Formats: sequence, structure tokens, C-alpha cells
Amino acid sequence: MALSISRRISQSFGSLSALCFRASPIVTARSFQTSELSGRITGDNLPHAECFSFSTGGPSFIDFRRFSTTILTPDSNGGAFPSDLLSSKTILTPERTIGIYEDLVVPVSNFHNEDHGFMVLAGDVFDVPIRKDIIHRVVRWQLAKRQQGTHSTKTISEVSGTGRKPWRQKGTGRARHGTLRGPQFRGGAAMHGPKPRSHAFKLNKKVRRLGLKIALSARAAEGKLLVFEDLEVPTHKTKNIVNYVNQMENAKKFLLVDGGPINEKLKLATQNLHYVNVLPSIGLNVYSILQHDTLVMSRDAVNRIVERMHTPINR
Repeated sequence: MALSISRRISQSFGSLSALCFRASPIVTARSFQTSELSGRITGDNLPHAECFSFSTGGPSFIDFRRFSTTILTPDSNGGAFPSDLLSSKTILTPERTIGIYEDLVVPVSNFHNEDHGFMVLAGDVFDVPIRKDIIHRVVRWQLAKRQQGTHSTKTISEVSGTGRKPWRQKGTGRARHGTLRGPQFRGGAAMHGPKPRSHAFKLNKKVRRLGLKIALSARAAEGKLLVFEDLEVPTHKTKNIVNYVNQMENAKKFLLVDGGPINEKLKLATQNLHYVNVLPSIGLNVYSILQHDTLVMSRDAVNRIVERMHTPINR
């Protein structure tokens, strides 16, 4: 089998050499200079099968190529390839570079999948470089700030019990004690235990604002940021939201963000769904974005968030 394959290859190269090398080893059908290449080779005067020599002042390089101006599609009837062998899959475009502060153009829809045009997302808010360290700092700040800190233990002065000396100082053979409310006794005090306090710590406003931008940019880069014209629902029935969620693929939890106060119908339609939560734009935060894999924002919410991000920080 290997011998037959090598014979076929040699015959193929032999036929090519017969076309191109007739009088001498370096005789070509046509010769082009580099300066003439852009002007002479066009889609109309390309031959079907020829050998070209591209010279750049040095040795000639012979390139065997098969030029054709015919575009083969799955609907093509003619050509060298049958239409049933051509792939009908869409060609994937190269992924865009993330974090270059480039404005993004996204389609605008609604719960009924109606087309409402497009919207431009500001690049300095929705296309910033992804930094996990900033996200980590902001999430720790959020969780520490919302911690209640109501834990409390009783000291020796707060424990209920008598202050009488349990037995005399000497003569019993037992260890000396002055009270039964000490930490070494059952039901006694807790030494160095927690007391009610605030766990919040300071985080610069620039870092907090940058964390929100990074979270929004991450969802936009993943294609998980949807922009709606509004979040209006026809009725307060939960099935309206369920029908829309069932149409989405690769989405488990939704965060709906509206510009102003939440519509009462939307609030009633989502309150029984543990995988759909609603927030006003003023309450949008990094931790909530990370907890939901799909972020749905109204056009008004996007405008308010951008305005808030562009507002100068008060010192």
C-alpha cells in the first residue's frame, strides 16, 4: 500500500513538472515582479491552473496553486465539490479583545423577543480589564459590611451566680477558688469571647467603583448581559417569567435590574422563583452580579449606571 501511494505521489509531481518544467528546470508559464503583483493579478485574469514564479531580486520561488474565482456554497450545483459535502455551519469570527475600553453595540429586546434596535454601551464601564484581585477585595468588603456582628458572650461580671467564696482558702486539699463564675467552671464566664461589633472595613471608592465595572465587563464579555427596552410584564402571573426563562439556553439564575422603583407586577411575578431576582439600579452590586450567571438590564438602568460611574467622586 505504501508503495502504491508513493507511486501516485510521484506521478502527480511528474505531471506538474511536465506542465511547468519543459525546456529547462526553471522555466515557468508566467513571471511576475513584486511591484507588478498587485496590479496584474486580479480575479478576472487569474488562470485556472498555472505555475507562477515570484521574483524579488534573488532566486525565483515557484508556487503551484490552483486559483479560482468561484465561491462554493451549499446551494451550488456546479463546481468540483458536491453541495452535500459542504458544511452548512456558520463561520466563527475571531473573539474580540477584552479590556481595551471599546464601546460595545448590543441589541435591545424585551420579554416578548421583540426588536427594539441597538444600544451603545460605554467602553469605560462595560469593557475594562478583568482583575480578579479587585473583585475579591470588593466581595470581602461587601460581605464584611453586611455582617450583623451581634455575637456576644458573657464576662465574669455578667454571668448569673453568687459571689461567695466556694470553700475556705486552706485546709481542704482542694485548689483555691474565689468564685464559681470563673471560666474553669461549668456555666461560668467565657474569657476573651466575641462582643457585638462592626466587621466593616474601609475600601476606597475608586476600588469599589472599579469592581462594579469589572463585574459588568465580565458579563458583557461572556455574552450574558442582556439589554431590554423595559421590564414591563403584561400581568403579575409567574408563568410569564417562566416562559421566557425556558427559552434561554445555558442560563440558571437571572438578575433583573430596572432603572427606578421595581414594577409591582414584576415583583409579584418573580417572588416565587428562587432563580430570578430583581434589583433597582441603585442597588446593583458586585456580589449580586457574581451570584447570577445572566444579567438583564433595562435601557434606563444602563443609562443610570453609566451616569453614576461617570460622576466625580466626592473627596
